[in-house]
Amino acid sequence: MKKLFTILALSAATGIAALAGNITVKGSDTLLILAQKWAETYMGQHKDVKIQVSGGGSGIGFAALQNQTTDLCDASRKAKSSEIANCMKAFGKRPTEYKVAVDGLSVYVNGENPVKELTIEQLAGIFTGKVKNWKEVGGPDAPITVYSRENSSGTYEFFKEHVLKGADFAASAQTMPGTAAILQAVSKDKSGIGYGGAGYGTGAKHLSIKKDDASPAIEPTEESIINGTYPIWRYLYVYVNPALDKGEIGAYLNWIRSDDGQKIVKDAGYFPLPAKLRQ
Repeated sequence: MKKLFTILALSAATGIAALAGNITVKGSDTLLILAQKWAETYMGQHKDVKIQVSGGGSGIGFAALQNQTTDLCDASRKAKSSEIANCMKAFGKRPTEYKVAVDGLSVYVNGENPVKELTIEQLAGIFTGKVKNWKEVGGPDAPITVYSRENSSGTYEFFKEHVLKGADFAASAQTMPGTAAILQAVSKDKSGIGYGGAGYGTGAKHLSIKKDDASPAIEPTEESIINGTYPIWRYLYVYVNPALDKGEIGAYLNWIRSDDGQKIVKDAGYFPLPAKLRQ
């Protein structure tokens, strides 16, 4: 279905989108493909509803939420305390958090790279710049090219916190505007390595990841991500102003977390929420 963009009427008093039947969604690029598929399917079932979806990164989504220029904020990480505080200052309440899917954060290399697995420690060494040549981790004698996301990305922040343990990325890391761009770069660069959501897993090969030297190498599959044995996994979220969490927006959020909405999660390459988390 063709992407649908609408002009929103804004309430002068609140700045909140006021055009009935229209929903705006902004934020995580990781969630963008899934959010578009949700919107297209829902609009096909509800002809009077128009949903506008755009990316830009989780941080961009939170900024729009607190500025009341979006109804829903897609995020590939939990809200920061500062973002919650800004929302409370803007509309007087904490934003409501919904878990909407589960994702494994895949690490991608070129299809011709013979390396098949790395430990979390090796990944941290590569992405902080301490490990500079593939031969240091069992690969060919070739310099490593690191591709990363921009710092407004929730994927960037998740990887930095959970893999780099808060350390800075290498100064030489090439910043890309989205996971799709990272995959495209790595698919053309035999020395490249990058990371991103499992939903974008085409154009390069993903590595199996080990928690440490003594642990088995785990491939990012549905089973390993859902049961937590794959070391790099996360929930994906939607945040909403509680004042808007009703009517058409509430119905849409309920549908996203229903069996129909969660089937689309799987079709898009992510993993459905466990049933106990859908209420």
